[in-house]
This record gives sequence, structure tokens and C-alpha cells, in this order.
Amino acid sequence: MRTANRLQGVEEYYFSQKLREIDQMNKAGKQVINLGIGSPDMPPHPEVIKVLQTESANPANHAYQGYKGSMVLRNAVAKWYKKWYQVTLDPDTEILPLVGSKEGIMHICMTYLNEGDGVLIPNPGYPTYQAAARIAGANCIAYPLTKSGHWFPDFEALERTDLTQVRLMFVNYPHMPTGQLPTREMLTALVAFAKKHEILLVHDNPYSFILNEEPISLLSIEGAKDIALELNSWSKSHNMAGWRIGVLCGAKKRIDNVLRFKSNMDSGMFLPVQLAAARALDLGADWHESVNTVYRRRREHVYTLLETLKCDFDKTQGGMFVWAGIPDHYDNGYTLSDKVLHQANVFITPGGIFGSAGEKYVRVSLCATEENITESIHRINKHI
Repeated sequence: MRTANRLQGVEEYYFSQKLREIDQMNKAGKQVINLGIGSPDMPPHPEVIKVLQTESANPANHAYQGYKGSMVLRNAVAKWYKKWYQVTLDPDTEILPLVGSKEGIMHICMTYLNEGDGVLIPNPGYPTYQAAARIAGANCIAYPLTKSGHWFPDFEALERTDLTQVRLMFVNYPHMPTGQLPTREMLTALVAFAKKHEILLVHDNPYSFILNEEPISLLSIEGAKDIALELNSWSKSHNMAGWRIGVLCGAKKRIDNVLRFKSNMDSGMFLPVQLAAARALDLGADWHESVNTVYRRRREHVYTLLETLKCDFDKTQGGMFVWAGIPDHYDNGYTLSDKVLHQANVFITPGGIFGSAGEKYVRVSLCATEENITESIHRINKHI
């Protein structure tokens, strides 16, 4: 049986392939240290786990749930957005819980894109944006982000682009993979650009609490709700990646449109997970500071690792990675990544998986213990 045409040009996710290679190396006794993937290794707050345990023991909580999610969770999201982002959302109509924000990326593409529509994709950027748009039948138009341009969109260059078929634009700040933090001025220009060209902005915002002193939502920009949807997630900010819980926020008409698609794809999430997620959103600044204290210590060790590899990096980055330029004598980040993997049994991510603009970069995750990062430095010093 042949596969559907929609899968043409869509390859298996890079990390899915690489993890199999690493698994084979581990089976051969290599004991690879994985510094590639941003999967938090710290647990959620104990109170969050307690809610899950308690609510799971309630026999009444195991039925199908509503497609729009628990009202308890939606109220918690509205309160969270007001407290941290100064954004007012109607929990009845402007909030849609998701099985992780990755699900939301696909739902948005399937809801708003027809075959042949154009989608602006950041380069470098999260590979799922391009994959989801292609599966929906859209044409992906990369917009380059550069170090000299502070990894922000070049609006003058975009204005020179043929935008007549563009229906949607993905943006992501704090940016992954570069760690670039947003400014209110840039987000304001982004909203103005989208309004001018009648483009739906999709802002992916899972990193705003990781090593970032000023969390910001695109929806806090005046007029943004008219042309934007925002994805958020508990995966990074609350150490709940495996729980698969996120949220989509925006104007009622857009939430309703996405719900038309989503409700035909899945049912509501397990209620105890939703109630535990609501508890997570009630945690205060002390929780975020405790997580960030660990990441700051780890980041200092990652700086040392990258200096050992003679890489160049900016210390103003946010998020749970460090993005670094490779030495000139390496052809690309894949070359350096493979050398470190096969000679030192340490995996770091080649920047090229995020687009051509990342070819001369690598990315190192902070989701590893200080002991493992220190051991990685020892191995690199010894073998490279």
C-alpha cells in the first residue's frame, strides 16, 4: 500500500531517528550522555503529583471528558495569563486545553490551511511547524533569522516577499533554538505586519518562564487577539513534558474553528491530569525560581563544555538550551555533533535540523545533571 501524498517531503522526526542510534550505542556499552533533547529531568512540584494521585483514585474521574477541557483548568489558565502576562481571557470561549502544544500546531494547520496556501516558517525554527504545514498541503516559505538581526524577523525583507498566498505565520519567542528573548517593540511590529497582510500569527510560547526574567505573551500586544493565536505548555515551565498538556488561547471565533477540527480527532484529556495541571498553574514565583536556579548552575557547566569545543555563544539567551556557533574548521553542526557522539559518547544537537540558517551551529540542552555535564566535559577533553 502506498502512503498518502501528504507525507511527501515529511521525514521521520530527527530525534526519533537519533534516539534509536543512541539506544544501539548504549546496548553496545557506550553509555552515551544525551545533551540533545529538551525533556526536563526534574519532577513536577509534589503538590501537582499529589493531585494526580488523589483524583485518579476517585472512581468518578475516569469517564470521557468534554472536548473543551475542564472548567477548573480553563479558569486556572485565565488566572495564570492575567497574573503573569497581564492578558484577560474568557475561560468559556478563549481557552482550549490541548494534548500538548505540538497537537495544537497540527490542529491549527488543518483548520486554516488549504492546499497551496503559503505559510511563513522561521529558519532556524522548530521542525514541527514545517512538517505540520506540509501535511496540511501548504507551501512553506522560510523567513531567515540571523545573529546580526538578533534572531528577529526582518520585516523589510518580508515586505519584499510575495505574500499574496500567505495565510499563516509561525513565530516563537523566547526563540527555540537560539534562545533569543522577545521585546515588546518586536512583537508590536509583528502584529502590525500580520494585520497589514491579513496573516494569522501563531505564537508558540512554551519557554517564557525558563531563564527569562520578563515572561511576555503576544496576546498582551494591543490588537493581537484580532490576528493571533498563542500556544502554551506545561512541559517546560512545570516539568510536565510527559503529561502531554498544553493550551491554545485566542479570540472565540478562532478557538471555535480549531475546536471543529480537534473534536473530530480526540476526546478530552484524563480529568486528573487536567486538575493537576490547574494546581501547577497556581504555583508562585518561588517555584519558577527553584527550577531556574538549577538551570543556571547547569548552564555554567554547558558554557565550559562549549568553550572546550571552541564554540561561540551569547550569554543573554533564555530557555533550556544554549545555542552556539561552531569553529570554522567544521563543515557544519552535524560534523561536530557526530564527532562528539562517536568519539566522546556525548550527544549534542546539530543546528541544521532547525533549518539551513542553523547549519553552522549546535544546541546543548540544560536537561541533564551537573554530574553528567561535567562528565561530558571530561570525555570531550580526553577524546577530542
